[in-house]
Amino acid sequence: MSEHRSGFVSFVGRPNVGKSTLTNALVGQKVAITSSKPQTTRRAIRGIVHRKNGQLILVDTPGLHRPRTLLGQRLNDLVDSTLGDVDVIALCIPANEKIGPGDAFINEQLNNFRRAKLVCIVTKSELVSRDQLANQLMEVSKLRDWAEIIPVSAVAEQQLDELGDVLISLLPVSEALYPEDAVTDETLEERICELIREAALEGVHDELPHSLAVTIDEMGKREGRDIFDIHANVWVERDSQKAIIIGKGASRIKDVGSKARSGIEKLVGQKVFLNIRVKVAPDWQRDPKQLGRLGF
Repeated sequence: MSEHRSGFVSFVGRPNVGKSTLTNALVGQKVAITSSKPQTTRRAIRGIVHRKNGQLILVDTPGLHRPRTLLGQRLNDLVDSTLGDVDVIALCIPANEKIGPGDAFINEQLNNFRRAKLVCIVTKSELVSRDQLANQLMEVSKLRDWAEIIPVSAVAEQQLDELGDVLISLLPVSEALYPEDAVTDETLEERICELIREAALEGVHDELPHSLAVTIDEMGKREGRDIFDIHANVWVERDSQKAIIIGKGASRIKDVGSKARSGIEKLVGQKVFLNIRVKVAPDWQRDPKQLGRLGF
């Protein structure tokens, strides 16, 4: 029987190359929020994949980028500190996009992390023909001498088992690092905040995702009732953004609450009462004190 392996794997890549979708697909449930907006991921979320021959702890970092704000710099610092500790770093490059300056920039940064084995995952393979996929695999092979190159489709669930096997084979021999029933080390409060933020990000203007944060004042099961109460705040930087989130006649914030509540009810396994207030914290992305209060 082969030896049991456990360790940490981090997915890196430009924003919106499918890192969070891939994390959720491998874990088998939602542990990372997804959005078409860049910089959606703000924490190094650990999704945990359990196999007979090993345990994969997936660290879904924010996308590496050139920072423009203090928040952006802190997100980059989080990536750096995370990547210094993992066993495998997987650069995700979509099958349907040419390799660009952003990919080259991140590939270059990988030279700073000599401890980790480096693999390339070609994501979104369902969007291209076989010939186009073969061509993309050739192009990524020119970037460096990868330990492995694996094409996958998280959406079509293609090659996920193969990807899991390859990643486990690159990990150190070790007992399981987390209990069998663990799927993430995020707290319930953190996961609820992320689901609210995901719902608030749907269909908003490009500049807003960076300016959105969520906190919870209080939450818990209502006494004598099978209802889970949550009182949350959505923070933005300007009054104009507050108006966008609330919408005409509060139509948008009602929709945000409805979508978020659906995801939270699946998470907590009971009916949820969700109260969301939209608040303004001027220029919080550039203010160290406000960043700290909002959890960064």
